[in-house]
Amino acid sequence: MNVAGLIFANIHDRSLPELTQVRNMASVPFGGRYRLIDFTLSNMVNSGITKVGIITHYNYQSLLDHLGNGKDWDLARREGGIKLIPPNVSAAGAGHLPSSRLESMLSAIDFITHCNEDYLVLSDCDIICNLDLSDVIAAHAASGADVTFVTKRVDASGMYLSESVGCVKADENGRITEFVMKRPTDGVVNIYTNIMVVTREYLISMLSDAAARGYTSFFHDVIAHVVADGTANYRAYEYEGWYAYVSSLEGYFNASMKLLTQEARDGLFAVANRPVLTKVRNSSPTKYCEGAKVTDSVVADGCIIEGTVENSILFRGVKVGRGTVVKNCILMQDTYTGSDAELNCIVTDKNVVIRDGRCLSGCETMPIFIGKGRYV
Repeated sequence: MNVAGLIFANIHDRSLPELTQVRNMASVPFGGRYRLIDFTLSNMVNSGITKVGIITHYNYQSLLDHLGNGKDWDLARREGGIKLIPPNVSAAGAGHLPSSRLESMLSAIDFITHCNEDYLVLSDCDIICNLDLSDVIAAHAASGADVTFVTKRVDASGMYLSESVGCVKADENGRITEFVMKRPTDGVVNIYTNIMVVTREYLISMLSDAAARGYTSFFHDVIAHVVADGTANYRAYEYEGWYAYVSSLEGYFNASMKLLTQEARDGLFAVANRPVLTKVRNSSPTKYCEGAKVTDSVVADGCIIEGTVENSILFRGVKVGRGTVVKNCILMQDTYTGSDAELNCIVTDKNVVIRDGRCLSGCETMPIFIGKGRYV
């Protein structure tokens, strides 16, 4: 079955401004050694998708550095592979970069129309899961659907939402009867995971019609309208595996802390034949000095630990000074902490320096963020 992928790198930048000032959502670091796009790309590659277009608008240098030529995902190919789709200013109008999903898709219309594949998998980079897309694609083809939305049943009270999400209702056959963009506050809801499979010819027709009518919102003007009048066959595919959604700094912190549980690690990294792929770096092993104490933490390579680390995630090259206590923290690449410091519920970007004796504390629902290259 011929399938291509299309990834939106910038769609949700505004929901996580702390980490997207110097990069886009796709290249936000996660889990000690990964970027958010790694989970989306791995889902596609593990499902046999070898042509992937990535729509980028701005702040994409970090993403380019991470992806390279795609060899770490087996996407360095003569045919197919990674296709970076740069900003198409003419599609959005002079002096204006595409900002909405619909504008982004219209800016990628050349990629979509020149694909020879029958189906496209569209995915954002704000979701973290290990999903077998081949099952979704097979269900889509068997049902004859125009669009199949991957959904997940979640407890809304445990989500950290900064924006509306798609809330989906379907009948006993999986046909969608209601699609509403809103911010659920409590109760169990079936949400759209920002992953869909769409028949390519139908997508081209949909985009052409939307452009002709001057629509601005893909979900409000197109999807919700079609669901309401029942003119198309939209289906829901419910995903039952481990899943995290990042739409705020609190949500990012919460999703990261879940990696410290066995359930999350098994659901993401212990799935047979579906590894999570990322850029390979040949760093030295982490050095645990005399007196160091590390418990319930994820520690990447290249770190030097002299103090205490509890319930935290350390990226590559982090230095924890002697007498320093790090609890419930996310310290990104090359963060340096001096001696006798105390950190609790802190998120640092890259190359942060925390001087000797500093005492910094946030809380689980409001972690303190320290920007890239800052000295404290």
